[in-house]
Amino acid sequence: MGIIGAPDEDCPDCPGNGPGAAGELETSRFPRLSHTQWKNTVRDLFYLPAPSGQSTAFSGDPLGGIFDNNEAVLLVTPALWADYQRAAEAMSEIVADDPALLAKIVPQSAPTDARAFVESFGKRAFRRPLAAEEIDRYVALFAQAPAVVDGADDFAKGVKLTLQAFLQSPHFLYRVQSTSEVGPDGLIHLSGFEIAAKLSYMLWNTMPDDALFAAAEGGELGTPEGILAQAQRMLDDDRAKPMVAVFHEQLYQYDHYLDLYKDEIIFPDFVPEVGADMQQEAELFIEEVVFEGGGLREILTSPFTYVNDRLAALYGLTGSYGTEFVRAELDPAQRTGFLTRLGFLASNATPKEQNTIHRGVFVNLRVLCNDIPSPPDNVPGLPSSDAFATNRERVESHTGPGTCAESCHHTLINPPGYALEHYNAVGAYQETEKGNPVNAFTDYRLDGQAVSFDGAIEMSQLFAESDQVHRCYAKHWLEFAYGRVVQDADAATLDSLGQSSKAGSVKDLLLALTQTAAFRTRAPAKEVAP
Repeated sequence: MGIIGAPDEDCPDCPGNGPGAAGELETSRFPRLSHTQWKNTVRDLFYLPAPSGQSTAFSGDPLGGIFDNNEAVLLVTPALWADYQRAAEAMSEIVADDPALLAKIVPQSAPTDARAFVESFGKRAFRRPLAAEEIDRYVALFAQAPAVVDGADDFAKGVKLTLQAFLQSPHFLYRVQSTSEVGPDGLIHLSGFEIAAKLSYMLWNTMPDDALFAAAEGGELGTPEGILAQAQRMLDDDRAKPMVAVFHEQLYQYDHYLDLYKDEIIFPDFVPEVGADMQQEAELFIEEVVFEGGGLREILTSPFTYVNDRLAALYGLTGSYGTEFVRAELDPAQRTGFLTRLGFLASNATPKEQNTIHRGVFVNLRVLCNDIPSPPDNVPGLPSSDAFATNRERVESHTGPGTCAESCHHTLINPPGYALEHYNAVGAYQETEKGNPVNAFTDYRLDGQAVSFDGAIEMSQLFAESDQVHRCYAKHWLEFAYGRVVQDADAATLDSLGQSSKAGSVKDLLLALTQTAAFRTRAPAKEVAP
């Protein structure tokens, strides 16, 4: 039943019908729900025990940078519009035809009152109270159901029809920011319900819960202190854990762990299942660091991890390990933090050898936020390793001093990769390579200063105290939390957030992200000259 937009035909604030946000910070007034956010929102909107599975068939979104929630690329194509329609129809059938599910979304005090249903469900679906004219339109639509919907129960038929309309409305599919009054500071301060939606999708990747709705309705989100109180509550809730996991999964590219191939002759213990093991190890490590009060410093320097029998063997751990993951202490002289974990190292390696260049590029882009120019066309690959004593010698012969790649590789890309030469293609530690001592000493520029470090341990320790590294981590969090790319106007905010990261925990950084003017306000639209 195609009723897309039926109750919203005169919505002046819907995408495409009104001015976009402008000013010093360019942001959208209509960020679309990502597929993950849609999935979680539908689950919580209908009080389902698990996701419905409808979003698995949605047309894919283009990747707009590192994260999948960049508002700039979350468009609604004709194919996705059809997907939303099919999902809305399927969900309306599932819920309206199941008395137990239906009972969860109707007011207990008025279980057969169409207007009461529209008001209560509409508030949760749109993440704000409905206006009187919206309620009237949905009630009128509800009344049409007996004539157009099959079934024996008129109330269930009305619910089915209006659910389809709610789930296809721009006010459900987008997080509409309709507040337009400019304050004395020249900014538009978001309403309590708009703040509640920003908080919930930032910290839980889903719609607000009842407590957050109540805080919005009670005016508690009108001050930074009120926002902070709710953010602290939400970060202490287990619902924040998947959000933290997804951020680090996308930042550190856990998905690359799942399709690794290693030479079976050189690494007979590397079986396909190891990739999933590495992903779970990374998830458990990050979860403990963050939710035990740690920060980026601990992510980069903590010598513990989680292993099963397969990973323990690759780490060279002695003792008895089984299929279950257990916490394990690693040798601090060989392992410290994420950059010495098997998943990162093995996913940035060839089937036979460590990949100095890929590791260096990853560190520059994801840890240091350095700009790396695109390589020129037709760049030849590295020469065969057979003629060189070590991998580093081979890389230097092709990209080091005196080569055409010297300016980019020698000073920028290669040094972080050289610091990781002690880890082979599966991430196992090595003191020698082809019988020759590994050389992991290198020079680099960090925080604008020349530094030297010998190996991953010293590099990670320097990174843990680096303003540049903490600012980079804060930059990634701002992009993920706000669902947009960083802009020039964010510079001062990033400086402050970087110091929050350096001085405290990941939770402290997330709380700081809820206290910025960019979180609480938006700039008025720019005037366009005639």
